[in-house]
Amino acid sequence: MLIVIETSTLLIIALAPLLGAIVAGLFGKFVGRAGAHTVTILGVAVSCALSMQVLHALVWGGAAPVNVNLYTWFEVGGYSAHVGFLIDNLTAMMMVVVTFVSLLVHVYTIGYMEEDPGYQRFFSYISLFTFSMLMLVMSNNFMQLFFGWEAVGLVSYLLIGFWFKRPSAIFANLKAFLVNRVGDFGFLLGIAGVLYWIGSLDYAEVFAAAPAIAELQFSPWGEVMWSVPTFICICLFIGAMGKSAQVPLHVWLPDSMEGPTPISALIHAATMVTAGIFMVARMSPLFEMSETALSFVLFIGTTTAFFTGLIGMVQNDIKRVVAYSTLSQLGYMTVALGVSAYAGAVYHLMTHAFFKALLFLAAGSVIIGMHHEQDMRKMGGLRKYMPITYLTCLIGTLALVGTPFFSGYYSKDSIILATEAAAEHGGLIQMYAKYAVLLGVFITSFYSFRLLYMTFHGEERFRHAGAHAHDAHGSDGHGDDGHDGDDHGHHGVHVPHESPWVVTLPLILLAIPSIVIGFLTVGPMLFGDFFSGAIVVNEAHNTLGHVAHKVWHADHGWVSAATAFGMHFVTSPAFYLAFLGFAAATYIYLFNPSIADRVKASLGWLHRLLENKYGFDDFNQKVFAGGSLRLGRALWKGGDAAIIDGVVVDGSASLVDRIASMMRAIQTGHLYHYAFAMIIGLIAMLGALIYAAG
Repeated sequence: MLIVIETSTLLIIALAPLLGAIVAGLFGKFVGRAGAHTVTILGVAVSCALSMQVLHALVWGGAAPVNVNLYTWFEVGGYSAHVGFLIDNLTAMMMVVVTFVSLLVHVYTIGYMEEDPGYQRFFSYISLFTFSMLMLVMSNNFMQLFFGWEAVGLVSYLLIGFWFKRPSAIFANLKAFLVNRVGDFGFLLGIAGVLYWIGSLDYAEVFAAAPAIAELQFSPWGEVMWSVPTFICICLFIGAMGKSAQVPLHVWLPDSMEGPTPISALIHAATMVTAGIFMVARMSPLFEMSETALSFVLFIGTTTAFFTGLIGMVQNDIKRVVAYSTLSQLGYMTVALGVSAYAGAVYHLMTHAFFKALLFLAAGSVIIGMHHEQDMRKMGGLRKYMPITYLTCLIGTLALVGTPFFSGYYSKDSIILATEAAAEHGGLIQMYAKYAVLLGVFITSFYSFRLLYMTFHGEERFRHAGAHAHDAHGSDGHGDDGHDGDDHGHHGVHVPHESPWVVTLPLILLAIPSIVIGFLTVGPMLFGDFFSGAIVVNEAHNTLGHVAHKVWHADHGWVSAATAFGMHFVTSPAFYLAFLGFAAATYIYLFNPSIADRVKASLGWLHRLLENKYGFDDFNQKVFAGGSLRLGRALWKGGDAAIIDGVVVDGSASLVDRIASMMRAIQTGHLYHYAFAMIIGLIAMLGALIYAAG
């Protein structure tokens, strides 16, 4: 019997987190801390359970995809916009990932934000974020997509600046907001292009009409001609560059680590930053019409994957290392989009959500255990104090670097193989992508194991730095976590401790899919028909088809085929590069740490370049921020002070004053002055009449 997905079910999925956010946000004082986390966790749990039910119905229950309009937002002339849902396998998978990770982050937050005075407000924000993300991925039209797009940006702004008394947090959330506005302007132009040339905002109508504009061109100025699909796709992708932190709009994401760690996991691993990837995959029927747009996507993704990964090698803040890892992995997803391996991009999005959320939450657990210390140079030897955190962080690291049979191996290796397939018949950009993503594997492995060793292995450096390192108000911003009373070592040194169960349980639950989800899903999601109807790929661009021919043997059964794919590492250069990165990090940070200092001294210029993040922040600060200040100052002095105040306001007053002064000089009050003036006037009039008569 076929299962029908009810509209009421979809409404509950979307609105349950919103209800929790409203209760916790507006009635937090009445329901208290326990009430706030109970209602928000319950709302997200309901969404997660129903999302899993919807995915099951679509994949195993034979349910048909749902495309339904619930409410007409507006009708202007021939244009209309609706609130509606498009639920297919792509949407259902994203719904499960978003709600599952969000649910674990909610549980984790109980322990992490235990003593924070903004406890209820934080739960309200993260639940509101979950609602916004669900509206984005479930939308069936561009207007609702844009609503969700802007809503996640707004809530991200609120969460990054959650500790609003810290200037660095306010600077970071303003930076994120402004940089995303740049991307959103391009995104809005792309949507406007769709509406102008196709005449609809509904996905199904746009995709059906898209072939009609495949060869259409327009002239932006003079005799210059641009392709309409290329213009639309590049504008849409500029929006993705902002949300998914692609160079040069990547600068907001590392600074966003100023927010509490739970939002680093929720926003910057599993949801908000992947919105751009999801959007491009959803728009695959449009992107497949433009080789130029795909090449642009590929170049940007490659540059992001390689160069932001290099910055992660020199970071010492544990959260910032993971943040630059996120940037690099988002670059890998974008590379997959650029070679038309949309399924590979979304597949890596899914696997990455689990192991990157795990790494962020593990970093937060370390920060709790270290009494809010984030500098890895003041850690070391934590594995015996925090065994659960260490083991789960190790699992996340192994998944991230692409260890065979872990989830990250299947998704990263498929992207690398798809890029190699594109390079066989591609040009310079495809070759650049091929070698950059391979070298990126070494970089990822190196900084990942560097984090693991500096944090959990080696000398217990906190015993030297701990007495003066941090009090209860450390670099992650909130108050004492309630564990300082009896775990001080000698001379006031804070001895690390394992985090409470509400922190470690989400780590364990994220570690499980980080190991197995890739093996279980690689067949249908990469090489099967899981995304059939949701993602469109021209046969000429079918790079994953080449990958399937090389590594996938469907006739052997999915277990044997997935095992054979896992064994492909023997002939994969990516595996040996990852092993080389592991070996280099192991030798340097476990056995000979002085090498790192010698390399830093001998390559000081490179180290400074990477520490300075290639000068992007300085450039933006001096050119855009500084330029805006200088422009504002010039407009203030030249426009407001000189013209408006000096000429219009003060000048008109001065003119009236001068005229009045002249009039006062004439009005003397003496009769003979007025008689004399009359005689002069009479003579002038007579002279004028005689002149006119003659």
